[in-house]
Amino acid sequence: MNNSFGQNFRITTFGESHGTGLGVVIDGCPAGLPLQTSQIQEELDLRKPGTSKITTSRKESDQVQVLSGVFEGRTLGTSIGMVIYNGDAKSGHYDDLKDLYRPGHADFTYDARFGFRDHRGGGRASNREAVGRVAAGAVAKALLQELIGTSCLSWVEQVHGIQATVDMTKVTKEMVESNDVRCPDPSVSGAMIQAILGAKSAGDSLGGQIQFMVPGLPAGLGAPVFDKLTADLAKGLMSIPASRSVSFGLGEKAGLLKGSEHNDPFVLKNETIGTSTNRSGGVLGGMTNGEPLWGHVSFKPTATLMIDQQTVTSQHQETHFKARGRHDPCVLPRAVPNVDAMVNLVLADHLLRYSNATVDRLKGALAIKSTNP
Repeated sequence: MNNSFGQNFRITTFGESHGTGLGVVIDGCPAGLPLQTSQIQEELDLRKPGTSKITTSRKESDQVQVLSGVFEGRTLGTSIGMVIYNGDAKSGHYDDLKDLYRPGHADFTYDARFGFRDHRGGGRASNREAVGRVAAGAVAKALLQELIGTSCLSWVEQVHGIQATVDMTKVTKEMVESNDVRCPDPSVSGAMIQAILGAKSAGDSLGGQIQFMVPGLPAGLGAPVFDKLTADLAKGLMSIPASRSVSFGLGEKAGLLKGSEHNDPFVLKNETIGTSTNRSGGVLGGMTNGEPLWGHVSFKPTATLMIDQQTVTSQHQETHFKARGRHDPCVLPRAVPNVDAMVNLVLADHLLRYSNATVDRLKGALAIKSTNP
C-alpha cells in the first residue's frame, strides 16, 4: 500500500480513523522557512469535526504536535514529523458492522485487495485520514506564500441542486468562512444549510461541488506529457475521500464549444504576456500560463446513511442494516480544507521542480532569511 505522495516535496501519511492517532512526515521542505505550529493548527481547525450542526458530532480537538524538522520557528531541511491523536473514537459503534459490506464504502474492495481490514470507521479509507494531508498542506501553503506570495482558496459552489454564483476573482477567505457551509454566496448558503439539515433528519446525505482557485502563479509550472500540473493535481484531488471528478477551467463544458469559442486570446498586460479570458483554467499543455489556476472537484453524497439498506456479509449472506454513529450528512464543508491542502501540496512540489536554477535561488533566499531574521 502506497502512503506517500509527491516528488521534491513529498509527504507520507499514517494512522487510522479509530487508531491511536494520525500524522504525516514531510520530506523535501527547504531549510529556513518561517513556520509556527499555529499556522498548522489554523488549517486543522478548519476541518476538525464537531464544529457545526451540519457536520459530524464527533468531537476531536485535532491538536497537532510537531515532532521534528522545525527549530526556533524555522524549518531545518530535515524530515518534518507531525502527529494528531484521536480523542473521541467510539469504535463500539462499528462492532455489528465488522462482517457487513456497507454500500458506498470501501469495506468490500479493501477485503478483496488485502484480505483483512480495520472495520472501525473505515480505517485508512476514512475521511479522517485527510488530517495528515491538511497538516502537510499547511506547510506547503507557508512555502508558497513565502516564495511566490500565493496559495489555494477553495469554497463550496454547489450542494445537491443548489448552485452558487460568484465572481471567483473577488472571493475572499472571509467570505468563505462567513457561514457553516463555506459558500461565499449569501443568497444560497442558507438554502444549502437547510438542504443538508433536511437530508440529515431523513437519515440521508447530499453531495456537490467545490471550486478552487490560485491567483498569482508564475508561468511555466508543470511539464508536458506525464508530469502535467493538471495530471498531478487530478491525482492528488481524486485521492481525497469521496471525490468523484476533477475538472480545470470550463472542464467538460469545453466539449460543447467550438475552438474559436474556447481559445483564450493572448494580450499584453502591463508589459507581460497574459490572456483576455481564462477558459483554460490557467493551464496550457500541462503548464501554468500566468493566469489564475482554477477548477472544480465533485464529491459524492456521504456513504453512511441512517436508513435501511440492502447488503451482504463477508459470509455471502444477504441482509439489511441501518447505520448508527456520528457522520457528516454532507462532506463538502469539511472537504474545503482538504482541497486547499492537496492543491498547495502539488504546487509546492512543482515549484521545487521548476528548474535547478530556480530551486537553488529559492532555497538560497530562504537560507539568507534564516541567517538575517
